[in-house]
Amino acid sequence: MDKVIKLAFTGLFCAAVIMSLTALQVPVKSPERPANRPPNIVLIMADDLTMTDIEPYGSTQVHTPNLARLAKEGVCLDNMFNMVPVCSPTRQSLLTGLGPVRNGAYPNHTMIYDGIKTLPAYLKELGYETALIGKRHYAPVSSYPFDFLGGRDGDNGQGQDVDLSKAEAYIKKSTGKPYFLMFTSNQPHEPWNRGNQKAYDPERIKLNPNMVDTKITRRQMAKYFAEITYLDSLVGACLNIIERSGDKDNTIVMFATEQGNSFPFSKWTLYDQGLRSGFVVRWPGKIRPGTRNLAMLQYADITPTLIDLAGGNPQKINTGSKDGNGNTGFDGMSFKKVLLGETNHMRDHVFAELTTRGIIRGSDAYAIRSARNDKFLYIHNLNHQNEFQNTLTNSVLFKEWLAADPKRATAYQKRPEEELYDILKDPFNLNNLAADLKYAGVKKDLAVKLAGFMKQQNDKGIATEMDALSRQPKNIKEH
Repeated sequence: MDKVIKLAFTGLFCAAVIMSLTALQVPVKSPERPANRPPNIVLIMADDLTMTDIEPYGSTQVHTPNLARLAKEGVCLDNMFNMVPVCSPTRQSLLTGLGPVRNGAYPNHTMIYDGIKTLPAYLKELGYETALIGKRHYAPVSSYPFDFLGGRDGDNGQGQDVDLSKAEAYIKKSTGKPYFLMFTSNQPHEPWNRGNQKAYDPERIKLNPNMVDTKITRRQMAKYFAEITYLDSLVGACLNIIERSGDKDNTIVMFATEQGNSFPFSKWTLYDQGLRSGFVVRWPGKIRPGTRNLAMLQYADITPTLIDLAGGNPQKINTGSKDGNGNTGFDGMSFKKVLLGETNHMRDHVFAELTTRGIIRGSDAYAIRSARNDKFLYIHNLNHQNEFQNTLTNSVLFKEWLAADPKRATAYQKRPEEELYDILKDPFNLNNLAADLKYAGVKKDLAVKLAGFMKQQNDKGIATEMDALSRQPKNIKEH
């Protein structure tokens, strides 16, 4: 009898422990997996987030504890650059490993050329399950063979924007195979309607020196900050899902800020605030925690890097796209050695372009190209005689800027043909050195480098700009 009672008590005790573990969501030990198996990869992408507005990149104003935690456990890449500062081309340069003109997706709301392969196709060939949850904003959808787990391109603040439980269910079902999961959030893209809108006092916000200090600017900035904190909570939810999976140690987590926010001199521009992107990576046991790396990188490098991490050879891959010289292959390079701390150098230059033709309320043509090294940023405004326009220049905020500081606001719309900035002394790109003879050699060198990049991309400048509408599907939306 005592033995029966003892067994019953033991059973009740075990059941109680299991129930407690479940309630606490403590990960159950995962099934045995083969040694040296490829890592799982989770890529979390923000939408219109300026990198300096999160704690890992110096913000003391915006509360982002989960991103701070991720940075503490991984590496911050301090010189990652976008190749075009609007949403759709950004995603498609990332997912093809090609520059925006070369892949065809150079205006906004755009599509890549037929036959170009993309990241999910490459990873499937390497045995990966590939899925995306959240914002897609690429075309044609058939060229991106993700398992789509739901989401929408844009968030009106109504209902649930994204159901991350579907991502967790997908991870559970992938047991035995490595997976690549991309979570593309709509935050903090306008309209800023998520998060605690009272969390930040507009009057206490410190504005950057490239801003005009107005009441609307401060009010909008507070809403934008609140949505960043909401985004951070989604990052936390993703990190918790990985913890519960029981496979954290073999899961690479990446976070990208995308391009800059939608205030003036940020998104839609080739200034540093438009192109420079925060990029944080955690890989337990491989990446040294709490580190930073200054290597210059660009978004076209991400797909080759993920192929490399997955066990493929990006140097031997045919992308299906020929450049201006008839060559195939990626424009990007793997930065695996950067992640592992084996080097802090990759590129000497990064390049970018912007096309306003096809942007809703955009200029009929305002082609911009740029080249940047680790000290200077060179910008060529090919249609400088025109006026730069987009949805922002039609906003109440911009009208207030025009009234409060006409000189600064006008500088956003009317620019000289060439701009040159010392990005070390002038990080907000306020002092144009292009006409200063002291920097004539620097300007010439960067202009030559930019011309070489444009030739490789088959970018014909204004002619390419005028052809932009042919790259857009019908029924476009502003995102």
